[in-house]
Amino acid sequence: MAAEIITDTQSTADPVDAVFALHRGGKMEIRATVPVRDADDLSLAYTPGVARVCTAIAEKPELVNDYTWKANTVAVVTDGTAVLGLGDIGPEASLPVMEGKAILFKQFAGVDAVPIALACTEVDEIVETVVRMAPSFGGINLEDISAPRCFEIEKQLQERLDIPVFHDDQHGTAIVSTAALWNAAKVTGREIGDLRAVISGAGAAGIAIAKMLVAAGIGDVAVCDRRGVVHEGRGDLTDAKAEIAALTNRTGLKGSLVDALNGADVFIGVSGGTVPEEAVASMAPGCFIFAMANPTPEIHPEVAHRYAAVVATGRSDFPNQINNVLAFPGIFAGALSVRASRISEGMKLAAAKALAGVVADELTPQKVIPSPFDERVAPAVTRAVADAAKAEGLARI
Repeated sequence: MAAEIITDTQSTADPVDAVFALHRGGKMEIRATVPVRDADDLSLAYTPGVARVCTAIAEKPELVNDYTWKANTVAVVTDGTAVLGLGDIGPEASLPVMEGKAILFKQFAGVDAVPIALACTEVDEIVETVVRMAPSFGGINLEDISAPRCFEIEKQLQERLDIPVFHDDQHGTAIVSTAALWNAAKVTGREIGDLRAVISGAGAAGIAIAKMLVAAGIGDVAVCDRRGVVHEGRGDLTDAKAEIAALTNRTGLKGSLVDALNGADVFIGVSGGTVPEEAVASMAPGCFIFAMANPTPEIHPEVAHRYAAVVATGRSDFPNQINNVLAFPGIFAGALSVRASRISEGMKLAAAKALAGVVADELTPQKVIPSPFDERVAPAVTRAVADAAKAEGLARI
């Protein structure tokens, strides 16, 4: 049943009604940063004064970063094909999420962001559209674009643009998951290199998490899709899955997710569905369970705690929430602060290490990742990303 839209006279005591009340008129607006009170102000902010700035930028294009909003503004771009847990709901229906993303950029890292919902879904159309509007922005945050198109879109944009392009559904999830796993290992006296992980879900998030765990030194990791373990012997793999098959599953596992979980140290769920409790019970003693599907985790925390030393979810009402807001604001703030030409793998790993470090002296099994409202997070990630960009020669200031 479709949700009922409330009128101004309806009570907002009901949580659903309160949601609609909050969204009425949208969640954001554009405000001027300079006054326009009289003719003098107008002549400075607009014509004739503005012509001098335009001419200066035309003669020296890099000045656009000093004299416009570009250097601190990100486009949050979607085609509405993979919105939260709602799937392909279209560009208009995606706008509340994109607005939400934009206000999180501003609240947590002071980065301005503009929601852009595109009425096209072909890879080439999306790429060409973003390339054409890129001069207005200092970075591009790709959001809620379905796999496998998201991989190619990000790749092409990274090749064609000299500003950061970041698909948060992939890399934000991977960064936060890796940080949590590092701390889970630390709090239980283990090394990440001794762990075997199983990822349920071979979409954008699952593949990105696998790549980052390999870069972080995981002992082994296997990725599972609906047909079971992704391995090189399968003849039905997409290009993205074939690439990840070559990087993972060193032990040569085959079969189902349930088969792969037998003796595994880590479960990471980014797929939905339900994992049978008997499969959870077959995992190694003291295992880690990161069941991140929303609103229903693949393994409910009540079940997970019967077997696991550390449990994380994607929900805010359980400890150890794996939330992308811990990553993307600081990542863009760091990249923009040094005018980085792109966001590298090294910058992503630096972000994960910084995020893990925020609570390094406060670790418990119920706290392996900071709260999204921990005010230390964004500054720590910002500094780490900026430093990594400089070290890699990607910074321009």
